Amino acid sequence: MPVTFPLSSAGYELDTSAAAFGFMRSSADSAGDPVELARRLADDGYLYLPGFFDPALIFAARAAITDRLAAEGSLDPAHPSIAAIARPDKKFSYRGDLARHNAAVERVVYGPELLGFYAALFGEAVRHFDHTWFRAVSRGMGTTPHCDLVYMGRGTRELLTAWIPYGDIPLEMGGVMLLEDSHKKSARIKNYLDVDVDSYCENRPKEVEKVAVKGGWSHPGFLSKNPATLRAKLGGRWLTCPDYKVGDFVTFGMTIVHGGLDNQTDRLRFSSDTRYQRASEPIDERWIGANPPANTLAGKRGRVC
Repeated sequence: MPVTFPLSSAGYELDTSAAAFGFMRSSADSAGDPVELARRLADDGYLYLPGFFDPALIFAARAAITDRLAAEGSLDPAHPSIAAIARPDKKFSYRGDLARHNAAVERVVYGPELLGFYAALFGEAVRHFDHTWFRAVSRGMGTTPHCDLVYMGRGTRELLTAWIPYGDIPLEMGGVMLLEDSHKKSARIKNYLDVDVDSYCENRPKEVEKVAVKGGWSHPGFLSKNPATLRAKLGGRWLTCPDYKVGDFVTFGMTIVHGGLDNQTDRLRFSSDTRYQRASEPIDERWIGANPPANTLAGKRGRVC
């Protein structure tokens, strides 16, 4: 399927030729075969599972989100709230608060469907992070290219992300995109993958001030600001879906490079990303508990460099 209009990510126009851009392969045909899914995950670095969820679950979560946004006055009252048309003066990107204490979202991301899926894929009991990442992206830039490991690498590296859209997302709205085969190129970005954004050097006063005192990050987290030049450097194609539908989800590992396409519409793009692992393996303490420390001062860790 050729792309007939410009696409951008992080404000940079992408090369959408067949050599530089494409679409993820569906694993819906193997949804009930965890052995084949594990093989594909190792080979492709991701699994795209269209129609995995009952759409009613996703629509219920979407309604809970749009109700909150409407109540705070962020949606255009000329449209039904479920359409999620933001007021022109409102700009959003990350809105983790929309998922906090939200039973409808928790039912999706921590319900039996997804936990059962990961238990079958890992072949044993699983555990999830207690922190839920949620994005409500208005017209404008998507997420810069990164690997999840730099944000959550203090436990096992055998950790999987679930990216879930809460509404249909055509190409012009954006959505997650993955850099083809980048999970097989970890040696080339080893220095980046060794980063812990909440770790700092105790013997470097500027880092201490930035991270331990002011609560910042020792590293910005992204691999590059420019997805177009990054693809040219690492090779492979940017892969996405031509039209994410309610009920779809994508899962991938900690070392695949990914980001988000820019939203070219007035509709808010909703998605969550959550993490799952074997219960028997160590877990990153920043993301568990009734009130996870996350990237606050409580999550910072000093070391001598």
